[in-house]
Amino acid sequence: MKTILLKNAYAILPNEKADNVSLLIKDGIISEISKDDGDFTADKIIDLTSQTLYAGFIDIHNHGAVGVDVNTGNGEDLRKVSRFLASKGVCAWLPTLVPDRDENYAKIIGAIDELMETQNESEAAARILGVHYEGVFANEKMCGALRPKFFKQFIRGDEVEHLPKLKAPNAIHLTTLAPEIAGGIDLIKELKNQNWLVSIGHTRADIETLNQAFDAGASQVTHLFNAMTGVHHRDLGVAGWALMNDQVTCEIIADVIHVAPEMLKFAYRNKTAEGLTLVSDSVAPTGLGDGTFELWNEKISVAGGRTQNERGSIAGSVITMLDAVKTMISLGIDEREVSRMASLNPARTLGIEKDFGSIEIGKRADLVALDEQGNVILTIVGGKTFY
Repeated sequence: MKTILLKNAYAILPNEKADNVSLLIKDGIISEISKDDGDFTADKIIDLTSQTLYAGFIDIHNHGAVGVDVNTGNGEDLRKVSRFLASKGVCAWLPTLVPDRDENYAKIIGAIDELMETQNESEAAARILGVHYEGVFANEKMCGALRPKFFKQFIRGDEVEHLPKLKAPNAIHLTTLAPEIAGGIDLIKELKNQNWLVSIGHTRADIETLNQAFDAGASQVTHLFNAMTGVHHRDLGVAGWALMNDQVTCEIIADVIHVAPEMLKFAYRNKTAEGLTLVSDSVAPTGLGDGTFELWNEKISVAGGRTQNERGSIAGSVITMLDAVKTMISLGIDEREVSRMASLNPARTLGIEKDFGSIEIGKRADLVALDEQGNVILTIVGGKTFY
């Protein structure tokens, strides 16, 4: 049994922030937490004096990074992204696909399956938990950077068409859709019957349709405020509906480009930390700096952290979950609540909070330590140290 002792950490625990915490990891699981030096012995001891220890971040909406586009990546490409994400404090993620040809979907799903079968605890990289299909069944008038030519119509049958499933055991399947498309409510019911998680996005659905979608099992909204109708004094809009419904969780992109700082505060005050999930919506140029890149068969530019495609739309972000966490902390939000938005809430969305998402005895040792400037000093994935 291999053991690691983290000591002298300032730890963000579920209900408190505690100083001088000692944390013992046995075979990748948190086995002891002590608020003093603790009488522990371990094979490896790491001193985290002056560092803040968080639960590892979970990114449920990520299209790629470091030059890799999930839609075209192979197994090794996905590994490259996983290693990059771990260097930014992410311990688990969902590769996120934009609408594409069916044959490309099959190829991508094969690559994700391959990696999920071979990723193991000996490699300190963010673990892939499944797949997120963003779009396919979306509203063309709210397409954002998605490609409407690949949008599909739902035809009721025994299986959901055009969304190939992973074969990997316990793989999570999440999709973002617009409930107002023809047959949209039946589509949600069909997906739920097949154990899919359903998020509402790229939509201009009215309140009645949104309520029906919620009743059918869609309990999340994709990137709040973006690619949806906003609040108007005579129309609550999708954004207003999401803010008003306490049982709906909202993804939000905290890059201060997709959503202004004041709107981030507005969302936080209305939904509280329980109702918001930080996501990156990262795309392939993330980590490469400014420049011009090829993405989804068109040119996109990145300048000053802002992406733009040839149609003039924002085309995803170039932030990481670490950037999102720093932004929310800079807005004066308590670290415990930011940790909830970056780790526990996404774990709950995916139904894996028993093992992931917070620093508690019995949970996986997925952890990140930040220095006083917010830089990643240590990432631990399943008990394996990255730095």
